[in-house]
Amino acid sequence: MNVLFISLDSLRRDFLGAYAETPRVTEYDVETPNLDQFADRATVFDTHYAGSLPCMPARREWLTGTKEFLWRPWGPTEPFDRHLAEVARDNDILSQLITDHFHYFQHGSHGYYEDFNGFEFVRGNEYDAWKTAPHTPEEETLDQILNRRSDPPDSVQYLNRTAYARNTSEFGEEMDYFTPRVFSRATEWLQDNAQWDQWFCYIDNFDVHEPFDIPEPYASMYTDEDPDDPELTSWPYYGPVDEGQSHLSDRELAFVRSQFAGSVTMVDEWVGRLFDTMTEESLWDETAVILTSDHGFALGDHGYIGKNEFLPYEVIANTPLFVWHPEIETERTDALTTAVDLYATLLDALDIDDESYRHSQSLLPLTTGEREHHREYVMHGYWGSTISVTDGEYSYHCPPASDSTTECHSTQMLNPHSWFTPREGRPEADAGAFLPYTDSMTWRYPARSWQQHSDERLYDLETDPTQQQNLIDKNTTARDRLRTALSDRLDALGAPESQHERLQY
Repeated sequence: MNVLFISLDSLRRDFLGAYAETPRVTEYDVETPNLDQFADRATVFDTHYAGSLPCMPARREWLTGTKEFLWRPWGPTEPFDRHLAEVARDNDILSQLITDHFHYFQHGSHGYYEDFNGFEFVRGNEYDAWKTAPHTPEEETLDQILNRRSDPPDSVQYLNRTAYARNTSEFGEEMDYFTPRVFSRATEWLQDNAQWDQWFCYIDNFDVHEPFDIPEPYASMYTDEDPDDPELTSWPYYGPVDEGQSHLSDRELAFVRSQFAGSVTMVDEWVGRLFDTMTEESLWDETAVILTSDHGFALGDHGYIGKNEFLPYEVIANTPLFVWHPEIETERTDALTTAVDLYATLLDALDIDDESYRHSQSLLPLTTGEREHHREYVMHGYWGSTISVTDGEYSYHCPPASDSTTECHSTQMLNPHSWFTPREGRPEADAGAFLPYTDSMTWRYPARSWQQHSDERLYDLETDPTQQQNLIDKNTTARDRLRTALSDRLDALGAPESQHERLQY
């Protein structure tokens, strides 16, 4: 069996017809006919959650089966990880990565692409350090994507938004943009590699992640505004929409939503073209297809834009997942599942019986009807911040104490709070076999915890799916049950004792 794995970054599930008629933050439907058609073919997972957040922590879960956020922040794969592409090689299976996700090539993110037999990197998205000219991009472009105080166009600082303006300065037609290029190349790869006995292809598409800079017809599809109006941003800063650098007027927020929606429809169009190729090449009966996202994106939900800065509500953590396998029997499942389970699922689909599933459990039995239930509780969160636990009916969110520290464990000296800049030495680090799932030595050193919120939260997801009413003092039975579940899960995984100590139970 071949396996095609597709990740679409930052894709909100309520923007897909398979999950909602209309997104919660718009008054219009968003066109996703190809993803909806795929959902009709596949098993739709209704209660699927992120694990380690955000982007690269999610990919370590998918590609190595490691629930990482209890031990370390954003970082590389580790020497003791069994990367899925490495396991594929060991079983004589060809593997390929096609991506425009530049995080693979930044500081602190190595080890994710090297094991593939082949990889293609479509250059230029977001902060990709690619082009250095033109020295001064068009003013109208800069007006739409950056604040000149934090992103001076003449600065050589890390993570300067001007990089995107330079990288895309010659874009004009739809085929210049990233999603068309990624999926066009993926289509060519499927056509060119038919002679291999078995393959694993991973398409990691950075859209619909910001910047929401999209070509026509998508840019005007959900708005009457001029998409080139310099007063309207296509790349909002993260944070509260009512203050600070992230402030957005109602008009600006409506425009951002329209461009996000347009990006979703553009991605749907190109996924559809890939699926058309699968039909033309008669691949559906010999290929498993898994499509998901690492997390969502707030578009004014709870008063925020983006992610990271605030509690990972359902809009961030409850992610879409579709699994197609020629032997599926289940149209939809409400079984509780989580991101790390995709590692075992991908290996299972490749018919690899590997002992290194680590924290992962295959989802294929849910699709074939062999099993109806999967997990009782799942946890998700960012290293050093809130830990959330849910049973699919309630969600509980426990923040760290404001003056607490969190231990970082890695064979590298990672920057816990500056992921994309050169690493610094940690003279306070000690070394030892600290991880419960390997005998390998790692560094261990403390770093400050950080608060996305300061109070415990409990939400009833059935009566309050948008999580507006905190029940922490009103439903003590559910609160105590999920508190216990959180503590038990930490113990079962062998999490550091410091995780218990820093949380405000």
